[in-house]
Amino acid sequence: MEYIFEEVLEIKNGKNQKAVENPDGKYPIYGSGGIMGHADDYICEPDTVIIGRKGNINNPIYVDEPFWNVDTAFGLQAKKEVLNPRYLFYFCKKYDFEKLNKTVTIPSLTKSDLLKLKIAIPTIDEQSDVVKKLIKLESVIDLRKQELSKFDELIKARFVELFGDPDINSKGWDECPLSEKLDVVGGYAFKSDQFDEEYGVPVLRIGNINAGYFRPVNLVFWKEDDALERYVMYPGDLVMSLTGTVGKDDYGNVCILGNEYEKYYLNQRNAKLEIKDGIDKFYLSELLKFEQIKKRLTGISRGVRQANISNKDILNLVVPIPPMEIQNQFAEFVKQVDKSKFAVQKALDETQLLFDSLMQEYFG
Repeated sequence: MEYIFEEVLEIKNGKNQKAVENPDGKYPIYGSGGIMGHADDYICEPDTVIIGRKGNINNPIYVDEPFWNVDTAFGLQAKKEVLNPRYLFYFCKKYDFEKLNKTVTIPSLTKSDLLKLKIAIPTIDEQSDVVKKLIKLESVIDLRKQELSKFDELIKARFVELFGDPDINSKGWDECPLSEKLDVVGGYAFKSDQFDEEYGVPVLRIGNINAGYFRPVNLVFWKEDDALERYVMYPGDLVMSLTGTVGKDDYGNVCILGNEYEKYYLNQRNAKLEIKDGIDKFYLSELLKFEQIKKRLTGISRGVRQANISNKDILNLVVPIPPMEIQNQFAEFVKQVDKSKFAVQKALDETQLLFDSLMQEYFG
């Protein structure tokens, strides 16, 4: 049956937390982005779904304990005889609340609009079955992500074992600017209105490489063109994202391309690190992931909101250069670990695809 929110849940308005805030308080304080502190009192009962009233309106949070919500967050409390709270949470994860946003600047929701929102609700038993399936899949997804994180930690530990702390060059390796070891090739300014969604050569955009590996999300394509040969990328090439948001970790990220496609085109705001001699791509890729090394690039801010790394910034970066024999040893280790990572990543992608398809089936 189809209901409106007003019939199946209650919306608890948030309040300013100053009067109840206590670092040692029993109850968490939630905003639309997560926990902000602790309090001596609470507003919402356990099994409540948080939806942002202002700002982050598309990030529902399920809370299974009493909590205080601040004035920029609504608490959605389901009437449990009709609506399973977890079922409500998954509905909210799938729903695009931007549809209800009427402001131009900061995204905002109103209580009156939320209460009119329609939701199709099966029987309680059917809701329970849906929730069990989705929870199980999410637990598998979380487990796969933890496995991948452990592999990354293993690679980093091996790097430090072989090369020491790269920020202080604790093993005293020779150093030089990257200009002596590589060239930087910038991407091409493709016209976005001419992208194809199915056919051609895939175009590498920031979202495809920012995770540290190639992600075929929102992938677009461009017809093959000999005039774009300079911007062709191949499996095994090393790329870096150059543009992001000041203060965020959304640029300066490196990725060694996999073999999902035979070749790629490099879009603007990304760069290929074209190695000449004397440095291995696996060593360099891991080196550039170290926080203090990365900050030498991302710390060069040239804008108020948009941050950019220039080709010159990369070429001027001075880094330790260990002997190639040890770099090659590290590269072989990474290749072996990557075989295991690939299997886990494949399983993760398949599970995520199943989860997404079920979310689409259940919530449209």
